[in-house]
Amino acid sequence: MKKRFLAIAMAAVLAVSALGCGAQDSSKKDTSTKANKEETTSTNETDTKDGSKVYTIATDTTFAPFEFQNADGDYVGIDMDILEAVAKDQGFEYEVNAVGFDAALLAVEVGQADGVIAGMSITEERKNKFDFSDSYYSADVCMAVAEDSDITKYEDLKGKNVAIKTGTNGADFANSIKDEYGFTTTEFADSSNMYQDVQVGNSVACFEDYPVMAYAVQQGLNIKITDYREAGSDYGFAVSKGENAELLKMFNEGLANIKANGKFDEIVDKYTKK
Repeated sequence: MKKRFLAIAMAAVLAVSALGCGAQDSSKKDTSTKANKEETTSTNETDTKDGSKVYTIATDTTFAPFEFQNADGDYVGIDMDILEAVAKDQGFEYEVNAVGFDAALLAVEVGQADGVIAGMSITEERKNKFDFSDSYYSADVCMAVAEDSDITKYEDLKGKNVAIKTGTNGADFANSIKDEYGFTTTEFADSSNMYQDVQVGNSVACFEDYPVMAYAVQQGLNIKITDYREAGSDYGFAVSKGENAELLKMFNEGLANIKANGKFDEIVDKYTKK
């Protein structure tokens, strides 16, 4: 199994397409770093020298511990390691396009990518556009505030602003209760800017999937997680509805195998346990 990482400037390409239509193990250095930083492409139809298909998988850019860049500039995390382990188990090749969450979904919709793995929640609405794999992770939602904040409960949010990240469980939950508790929300495309908004005081709190928030705090983020924990949703790998059934089948079979042989637990523990 071979993989390649492509950090490509797809935003403009995808925007044009939309108008026309209406990990690797963090302990190993990615030998394709140059391709990761320099190569560009506008199609997912890629083949190896021997003629076998290379699947293009879109992902987010900053959603640690599921996908993020390490010190060497390589994309690592739970999602990246699961994808690598599944591909190795099933014997398929792939390349990763780290373009951001919204762009990753659009890439699959318009045919710029074969699949997406990006801490993506399986929802009924998304099932109208995507076919999902079996769930590979279940994440609760938590609320975090600045370290010196006296906010401890949802009632304390009344009349204030809350930061959320687009497309996440946390965003969905915050929007579902904001009218009840009288607060407003500001959406961000990535977690780092969401956290910063809380740290500088523009927002008094943020909602995020617990493993993401816990990892950020472990890494030194100056916010604190409150005692509130809410049921979140399941994460899934996805392909465009009715497309790439063979890839989805391989992902499900590979996922079942790495769960059975202990590799899955090894991957998750690496990023979530001290």
